[in-house]
Amino acid sequence: MTGLIRLAYEFFKTGLFAIGGGLATLPFLYEMGAATGWFNAQDVADMIAISESTPGPMGVNMATYVGFTSFGLPGAIIGPLFLALPSVIIIIL
Repeated sequence: MTGLIRLAYEFFKTGLFAIGGGLATLPFLYEMGAATGWFNAQDVADMIAISESTPGPMGVNMATYVGFTSFGLPGAIIGPLFLALPSVIIIIL
């Protein structure tokens, strides 16, 4: 369960500070991969290709990809949820 909490934290941080769309999340993804070992730079290139070719926002697609490849279905739900959560909180406030 600790891995899912870390995933939630990393994507909450990314959603809070990455302003400018999906490509703005790339520095956070490189840092996240280096810090956690969940993926490497080649995996980030694959994520970009898959996220660009699937419908939906690029950042959400990458969060889903990271969550699913690292933690399965729970990760695929937690990743994009916590990526979008900072925006929802700011809008509500």
